[in-house]
Amino acid sequence: MKTVPNISPQLYSWMRDIRKTIHQHPELSFEELTTAAYINQKLSEIDIKPVRRIAGTGLVAEIGPPNAPVIVGLRADMDALPITEATGLGYASTNPGIMHSCGHDGHVAMLLGSAALLQKMELPGRVRFLFQPAEEKGNGAEKMIEEGGIKDLAAIFSGHIDTHFETGIITVDEGIICAYADPFLIQLTGSCGHAARPHECKDTIVAAAGLITSLQSLVSREVSPNHAAVLTVGKIRAGEIHNVVAGEASIEGTIRSTHQDARKRMLAGLKRMVNGAASYYDVKAELKFFESLPAVINSCTAASIARIAAQTVVAEKNVISQGPSSLGGEDFAFYLKEIPGCMVRFGAKVSDQTGPAHSPTFDFDDGVLPVGASWYAQVAQTYHQEYREL
Repeated sequence: MKTVPNISPQLYSWMRDIRKTIHQHPELSFEELTTAAYINQKLSEIDIKPVRRIAGTGLVAEIGPPNAPVIVGLRADMDALPITEATGLGYASTNPGIMHSCGHDGHVAMLLGSAALLQKMELPGRVRFLFQPAEEKGNGAEKMIEEGGIKDLAAIFSGHIDTHFETGIITVDEGIICAYADPFLIQLTGSCGHAARPHECKDTIVAAAGLITSLQSLVSREVSPNHAAVLTVGKIRAGEIHNVVAGEASIEGTIRSTHQDARKRMLAGLKRMVNGAASYYDVKAELKFFESLPAVINSCTAASIARIAAQTVVAEKNVISQGPSSLGGEDFAFYLKEIPGCMVRFGAKVSDQTGPAHSPTFDFDDGVLPVGASWYAQVAQTYHQEYREL
């Protein structure tokens, strides 16, 4: 099997500079204008043109024989999170309140590194690089699909940095690896009044507190103990001043599940409990679901190709299962509803003191960059040699 070249010190340095630059200048979903311009510049440096703008701030580029009948896609996400960084890194965010706290800066650097590797090789087929916006918002992939980002693709591959694993580990699994994600909003409406006369009011804070507490029983009493699920309330808003009974309250949260039956029971249970709270506390209650994500379900054959590529890049003993499905959501799932594909995880643990993903102190080991770049390049090579089996 044809293997990709080793990462040179020069290429590693190039990728590290990319990671640091993007980390310093994070941008939120669908606002990645500076990031897109920088990626375009880096693609130009390795003589990859033309680059097509897509999904607002996303980019698509291709290399390989112009008339090759098979195209394989490689995807990286670009956006950051609304978090104030507290890492103390020399290249920490310069954009107040915005931070790359999920490794997307590293994902971009890896995909650019793989493009540099593949550009110097004689390719048996075409490779499409997709730099996707708005993964954190949850609908960037849908926009990429709507605007033709995966048109004519035979398969698509991606990877995600994961600091739960040591650098040099690549996890590969068939089937579900990331959960169904169902964000929700509950709007409670009562009536305001004086804090000294609550009997004249309909208190939405009491209703919200009672409902939030009750919701914690959904997983324990609606879901089979054999199925993973979680319900988290991440945001509540109510009241304006201490001596006024609040007439409105809102609750925002998310349901994560890895089994369709568990998902159905959780969604139905949530609706029932919201309606019950409205009656019990004599308030109006409206439940909305928005930007739901399907589960990431790797196809068996694509996972097999991803595993072969991983075993070519790192020692076979370092290619492992991630274990139980993550309850995290990932909009890579939308691609997998359309075409075969696989997402893997790249180990990048720094230390036990480093914060987890989506925290102000998140960081990862830059040593993961050559691992990811090599895997991206190798999976494209391996796919083109094995694609007839898909």
